[in-house]
This record gives sequence, structure tokens and C-alpha cells, in this order.
Amino acid sequence: MLFIMPVHVVLADAAAEFTVANGELSLAAPAGWKQVQPRSRIVETEFAIEPVKPDDQPGRMTSMGAGGSIEANIARWYGQFSQPDGSSTKDKAGLKTLRIAGCKVTCVDVSGTFKDMPGGPFAGGQSIDRPNYRMMAAIIETPDKGNYFIKFYGPATTVEASADGFQKMIEGMVSTN
Repeated sequence: MLFIMPVHVVLADAAAEFTVANGELSLAAPAGWKQVQPRSRIVETEFAIEPVKPDDQPGRMTSMGAGGSIEANIARWYGQFSQPDGSSTKDKAGLKTLRIAGCKVTCVDVSGTFKDMPGGPFAGGQSIDRPNYRMMAAIIETPDKGNYFIKFYGPATTVEASADGFQKMIEGMVSTN
């Protein structure tokens, strides 16, 4: 009998650079983030972020190419969060647009109860409500290589501890050309 166990391979421990847009844009992940084997085939690059007490779950950062309109994707992200007081997630979210390395970059910051789908959106599995979570994300619109999503999410304390590092990573994106 053959048993297959999930493996979470650590590829690097120090600050790591990765690229998007077929290698045309480079970003440097914060020191201490661990590059790991992506859990999903649609994810190009993934990092695990050690939990910060009192959190016991790690943070996760993924990058991938993606389709759909910017607005539709942001609305989908808002829909992945609910607010304990029943208010609108969109009204509590942060949203700003930057120009970095010749690209329009839309940044989203949202908190609340996250509807996690461990099997991914196409696995047909159930969602798990994760209270007190936060997601920081950037949609990078390239002139000719499509859109790329960089999402960092996890327990709020863990995300807060690396929020400046995530922002510096996005704002420090450079063209490799």
C-alpha cells in the first residue's frame, strides 16, 4: 500500500527575490519569510511566514498571474471576509493605487473573519471561518504581460508584524529590463 503525505518543502530561509511577468519584474521578500513549494498549481511563488504570538497559524504569501477585472477580483476578496458587527467589509477595507516600475498597482488591505478554502476555489471543498484574519494584496497591471496578484494573508497579529515588510516589497518592485 502506498501512502502519499503532503509535503511543505522549505526552499529558502533568508530574504529571497522572486519575479513575476515572465521574469520582467523582481521583488524581494522580507527577511525571514520562507519560500516553500506552492500548495496549488496556479500559484507561481509561495512564502510561509512564522506566526507571531498569540497566533498559532502561519501567514501565507502567494503570487500568480490572474484574469478578470480588477474590480471583480477586489469584490471577490471583500466577499471572502465578513465583519463581526455585520458591517460592510468594503467600507472597512483600505484601497490605494500606486505607480511602480511602470505598472499600475492596486493595493488592498482587508480584515475580519476570513472564509478560508484550504483546497482552493476550484476544489469544491467547504470553507473554514478564520476570525481575526487580515489580507494585504497587490494587483500588478503590466503593460503587456497581464495582471499578477500578490496576496499576503493570515492571523491579524502575524500579518501586522510583517505589514511594513510586505509594503516595502511591493513598493520596491523593479523592472529587470
